[in-house]
Amino acid sequence: MSGSGVTSGGPGGTGGDAADRRARLVVTAFYLVQGMCFAGLLAQVPTLQHDLGISDGTLTLILLLVPVVAGVGSVLAGALAPRVGSARLLHVCGPLVALAVLGAGLAPTVAILYPVVAAVGLLLGLVDASMNMQGVEVEQRYGRSLLNSFHGAWSVGGILGSLAAVLAHSLGWSLAAGLGLVAAVGVAVDLVAAAASGGGVPRAAEREAVPGLVLAEQPAVAPRPDAGASRAARPPWGPLILVGLAVTIVYVADSATSNWSTKYIQDALGAAANVAPLGLAAYLGCQLLGRLAADRQVNRFGPVVPVAVGGIVGTAGLAAVTLAPGPWVAVVGFGLTGLGLSVVVPLSFSVAGRLDPEGTGIAVARVNLFNYVGFVVGAGLIGGVAELLSMRLAFAVPALLALGVVALAPAFRVAARDDVASPAATR
Repeated sequence: MSGSGVTSGGPGGTGGDAADRRARLVVTAFYLVQGMCFAGLLAQVPTLQHDLGISDGTLTLILLLVPVVAGVGSVLAGALAPRVGSARLLHVCGPLVALAVLGAGLAPTVAILYPVVAAVGLLLGLVDASMNMQGVEVEQRYGRSLLNSFHGAWSVGGILGSLAAVLAHSLGWSLAAGLGLVAAVGVAVDLVAAAASGGGVPRAAEREAVPGLVLAEQPAVAPRPDAGASRAARPPWGPLILVGLAVTIVYVADSATSNWSTKYIQDALGAAANVAPLGLAAYLGCQLLGRLAADRQVNRFGPVVPVAVGGIVGTAGLAAVTLAPGPWVAVVGFGLTGLGLSVVVPLSFSVAGRLDPEGTGIAVARVNLFNYVGFVVGAGLIGGVAELLSMRLAFAVPALLALGVVALAPAFRVAARDDVASPAATR
């Protein structure tokens, strides 16, 4: 994010002039590519395991390495963005994510795969944080909720990445060729987006017109002589922790669904192999629909009501999964889960942006950490309960936790408060 002033674009803060629209399109492209690269790699994990002869235990360690290192990347983004600008960080690291994904497909041994996967995780964390910083910038430029639409683009990218894996398998391509397709598209889109934004190189006229966006950016925070004032302007941890807890809960449910839904529907509910993946498909599809519709509801009701209602719907969906007498009830339950919980993560970054009056991006990076915490906790917690008790009871855990989203909904009120200073108002 930039330290230059960001004002609400257009009359009444609605945004929408040519520069705003171009910035929104550029940021959307980076979200789409990030989702495509992440899902494209996950969809090829079984092939990767087979080709390198990786045991289930080793595979678990490799998969856990990604979110742990991604957390480091998110912290690093929070440290670098105030110095170099989140736009430049995004322009550099975005294409590198795609290349790192290709590197995973080219790794000849497990020993080489470990550092490659660590690089993937680090770059994913850097890009997750920096693209959400840019998403907050664009949203504040428009003066209305947009983060859900950006995360909807991520969901579209995830679907495209999964379809790329299906295409590669259908054509009999190697793992490297399949991931090469994802990488090539990802690098191309990111480079075109960077070029459309001027490559992040600030020009005086652009800084005047659209400061702080991907179109033109300078380092966020200049050194200030008043150290006490600088410390006072730092984003507060307290409200961010409350919002972050809601994000953690959502990612516990997301991890449970991503890692275990197919196995649960097939093994515990006796579904055929061609029916079992529909639970994840319903989850992702309804998540996308929820995000595409959410911004309108947030602009109308504010963030608290959509988060609270979403938590109730998500809880109902996970309860249906837990109590499902057959596979189709579980499929519907996973769909409701994706629909209900879809709004929480995008709105958490809106809150982070409002709690960061200096526009440093540090608050966004902090909230982004809870993403990886939830993913790691979810993978271990659901697997442990399934091992000790049963897969059915394992899904009761995120169902109970989802009630916490309802309780934490008031913490999102800051995203709509007029008394929380925007970057423009404080500079």
